[in-house]
Amino acid sequence: MKAVIQRVSAASVTVENQIVGQIQSGLLVFVGIETVDSQEDSIWLTQKIVNLRIFADENGVMNKSVKDIDGEILAISQFTLHASTKKGNRPSYIKAARPEISIALYESFLKQLATEFQKPVQAGIFGADMKIALVNDGPVTILIDTKNRE
Repeated sequence: MKAVIQRVSAASVTVENQIVGQIQSGLLVFVGIETVDSQEDSIWLTQKIVNLRIFADENGVMNKSVKDIDGEILAISQFTLHASTKKGNRPSYIKAARPEISIALYESFLKQLATEFQKPVQAGIFGADMKIALVNDGPVTILIDTKNRE
C-alpha cells in the first residue's frame, strides 16, 4: 500500500456536488492499494499514520501526532498512486489492485484506521469521481510505502 499524507488545516471531498467528507485540522490521506497488498500492510500503515509526529508541540517542533492534537482524518482511495511512468508518457496502472480486491482492503483499512485512531474517520467514495479541496498546513506532505518500511 502507498499513502500520501498531508497535514491540513482543512480538507473536504465532494462527489456529484455533495460534500461526503470534511475535516478541519488533521490529516488528509490518499491511499493506493496494490495487487500484492495484504491485511498486514493495512494494519502497519494505519498504525504509522495515526502515530506520525508531524504536528507542532509548544516549542514549534514537529513532535505531536494527530491523536495528540485531537485532530481529524480524511481518507481517500487513489489507485493512481501505483502509476508506472517508466515507459512513454501515458502512466500504466498495472500494479494497482482491481476493485474486486481493493474495495475489501480499502474498507478494512478505513475500519482499522478508525479503531487505531479511536474515533470516526471521514472518507471519500471508492471509485467515484471526487473533487478534493485542501489547505496544506506547512506544507507537510509525507509519502509512505508499506513495501519500503525504513
